[in-house]
Amino acid sequence: MKSKPKLSSILIKSCLLASTALSFSFAAPQQQPCPAEVKDLPAETTCWSGQDEAGAYYWVAKPKEWNGNLVLHSHGGPALGKHPKAERAIEDFERWSIWVRSGNALAVTSYRQGGVALMSAAEDTARLLPIASKLVGKTKKVILHGQSWGGGVAARAAEVGGPLSKVQPQIDAVLLTSGVLAGGTKSYDFRLDLRVVWQALCENHPRANEIQYPLWQGLASKDAKMSKEDLTQRVNECLGLNKPEAERSEKQKENLKTIVNVIKIPEKSIQGHLAWATQHFQDIVFNRLDGRNPFGNENVKYVGSSNDEELNKKVLRYKADPTAVADFGKDTNPTGNIALPIITMRAVNDSIAFVELASAWEETVAKAGHSKNLVQLYTNDKEHSYLSDAQYVAAMNALLTWVESGKKPTPQDVAQKCITLDAKWKPQGDCRILPEYKPAPLSTRVPAR
Repeated sequence: MKSKPKLSSILIKSCLLASTALSFSFAAPQQQPCPAEVKDLPAETTCWSGQDEAGAYYWVAKPKEWNGNLVLHSHGGPALGKHPKAERAIEDFERWSIWVRSGNALAVTSYRQGGVALMSAAEDTARLLPIASKLVGKTKKVILHGQSWGGGVAARAAEVGGPLSKVQPQIDAVLLTSGVLAGGTKSYDFRLDLRVVWQALCENHPRANEIQYPLWQGLASKDAKMSKEDLTQRVNECLGLNKPEAERSEKQKENLKTIVNVIKIPEKSIQGHLAWATQHFQDIVFNRLDGRNPFGNENVKYVGSSNDEELNKKVLRYKADPTAVADFGKDTNPTGNIALPIITMRAVNDSIAFVELASAWEETVAKAGHSKNLVQLYTNDKEHSYLSDAQYVAAMNALLTWVESGKKPTPQDVAQKCITLDAKWKPQGDCRILPEYKPAPLSTRVPAR
């Protein structure tokens, strides 16, 4: 087992990362045509783009009929790689055009680097705020929006003493949608479960004739590669997902049934989670933790197969390194110490960021003493990346009203306001908020360890 790196080595590594980021060219903001990919912005929207001093690309938009509010966006993913990707900012500019279409200015950042580096992304989000504020002009309210993995980014950025507390203007409230809010030390455990159950059933990731390695590493080494096509081939060999159900072998059908029942994820999300448990695990272990293991399953009992006893005998067992868990948590685990109004929204059938993560987030916020600042909304959806225009507009309106009036809304309030929105948001079909819904504990979905 590797020993914990000395603090001095960690600081040197951080400085090297910072100097690498600063080697990027700085591009001052320039007003230019809005990206061609974003096809539904209001007419005469003003757009700016640039690259900040740390290397992150950004876009800012301000509609002609501006309501005075600015939405600062933290994106999900994360993308991998050392260098920022300009197209990532454009992608989020397109996906979240709802904020511009509903009258707000919008600022998005690519982050200065890829990978599972959460506090780095939180700092990048904070760095964009003064730039965007200067471009759009004096703001009435600034709302921080985090989506998916970006929900964790935003939650950390908004903490008392966090990155956003050190810049002006100050944010007024936080909206977290489909957020990964249980921190890396809890949110990713099920992906190790997927890897060990997969290998017990499929025996092809890695194959018998390939280098054998601990599955928590993701891949055999820091420099090992696996293409999407290669992983897809392994998935199809084991599960036959490229075939109609009737054409799958009995073994493939049994393997698929076991993974769905034991890991509690639907068929459509298996390959995505397996990919994240490959490339993202590789990034976490080798680029963030100096080869140490933050994931363990030594006492987990896997249930839901046709023969649980046999399955549990076959799965590989790993013990997490406590120093790795602690260091990973310092970066990725939100504290809930946010002294601002917070609204979260997620689909009850989200197969990427499970609805049960909301229970863990509620406990975190309560432990920090800020339960009075939190409203959680649940929708009758099964999507992750985008729910509906109407539901986002309703959540944003409720958050702004809360900030202005000081009166905390109830889920019932938001649900009612959603169905009374202007017809252009299609409220009759797209308002699916379930005001009475309460999620089960995360331990009912992912075994505690």
